[in-house]
Amino acid sequence: MLHVIFFEPRIPGNTGAAIRLSANSGARLHIVNPLFDMDDAKLRRAGLDYHDLANTMVHENWEACLKHIPGHIYAFTAHTSVLYTDIEWQDGDALLFGPEPTGLPEEIMDGEQITSRVRIPMVEGNRSLNLANSAAIGLYHAWHSLGFPGGA
Repeated sequence: MLHVIFFEPRIPGNTGAAIRLSANSGARLHIVNPLFDMDDAKLRRAGLDYHDLANTMVHENWEACLKHIPGHIYAFTAHTSVLYTDIEWQDGDALLFGPEPTGLPEEIMDGEQITSRVRIPMVEGNRSLNLANSAAIGLYHAWHSLGFPGGA
């Protein structure tokens, strides 16, 4: 199983979309506090009726989340030359994404638990992709490289 980690997300709609992504890909979604109200209407609307189908865990902090990640952790950022397509993805690996307005803090990306920083290429001069879109791009590539286990 692959893992997607949203570190301190700020926009309920993005997390709702990630819940739907988790349900449809078989990945486990980890959400690290602090975050918004999980009963937010935008979260429910974006996740539609997939909340019961998704494998989602909410963690009080980063350290608690780490206990549930068996594989490598790849931090997605615009500030590296390593592409997400260069990774040899393995079962149990995690894709880590930071809060929408700021991205991942340096102290998280510099942590010994992080295997590598990776990026999704974009047109030069652009700042970032939508968080849920980035998670979908990275997760589906990783799942594809594993042969879509459990997929139909």
